[in-house]
Amino acid sequence: MSAVVEKTPGVEFALGALSAVGAGFFTNPVDVVKVRLQLQGELEARGSYTKIYKNTLHAAYLIAKHEGVLALQAGLVPALAFQVVLNGIRLGVYKSAQRYELIVDKQGNTDILRTTLVSGIAGCTGAVLGSPLYLVKTQLQAQSAQSIAVGFQHNHSGSWDAFKSLWMEGGFVALYRGWNASMPRVFVGSATQLTTFGLASDWLRSLNIFPDRPILLTFLASLIGGSCVAVTMQPFDVLATRLYNQQTDVTGKGTLYNGLGDALVKIFRTEGLTGLYKGTFPTWMRIAPHTVLCLVFYEKLDQVYSNFRTRAK
Repeated sequence: MSAVVEKTPGVEFALGALSAVGAGFFTNPVDVVKVRLQLQGELEARGSYTKIYKNTLHAAYLIAKHEGVLALQAGLVPALAFQVVLNGIRLGVYKSAQRYELIVDKQGNTDILRTTLVSGIAGCTGAVLGSPLYLVKTQLQAQSAQSIAVGFQHNHSGSWDAFKSLWMEGGFVALYRGWNASMPRVFVGSATQLTTFGLASDWLRSLNIFPDRPILLTFLASLIGGSCVAVTMQPFDVLATRLYNQQTDVTGKGTLYNGLGDALVKIFRTEGLTGLYKGTFPTWMRIAPHTVLCLVFYEKLDQVYSNFRTRAK
């Protein structure tokens, strides 16, 4: 095992950002599928519309068939940039708080309340700062061939064109449209993910079955954490997708939803509870591997950094 090396918050941010970018590259195709499924049948009663995408695999097949395999990496650039901002802050704060024993009890185990608050607030901070990136990511992932289109089509030619169009439309206000939609999504998701990851890590360590295999312990604990997120975050994820992708009028106001509460009520009334859980399986297929890859990459990068610093002394 590598020696324990003190790290500055900047190093923690960098390690979190790099690990999230690595994870995001592999999970972005599932994110594209998830967005399409969440937009399918928007504000239409169940059974009243024709399902273009029957399930996760069918959606991936149709996207590749009609738009090409590379379409499964739609929105990759803003998606990875968002990961840098979100997880750089989120994991940086979480790991720093863990290192300075701010979120553990006297026995060194995860303190549920403090971990929930720290990880949730850190996640919200990252989500708000990176909101323009998430906005563009969502709109690019929703764009599709006309024959399989769902949701409003913004018809951006690329990331730069999307940012430019939004800026010309309304400056910072347009770029930060729907920013508050990401707050409950990321607070719940981040708090669930990192708190359950911490608790699972504590439990696995107590079993003493992987004393010299920290990567395997991290893999199992992050799989548990990632799976829990898919259930708790899903309704908020649907709300965020709908609000970020909706069409706006000349004043910049959404044509379908007036805000988070309005979107929640309208979706529940027209699509029922299942409407808030559209795309749950691809959400799990994305967030569980993303959590595993992100935290395993972080653990590995942490080892590499610690070994490098130890040898440099």
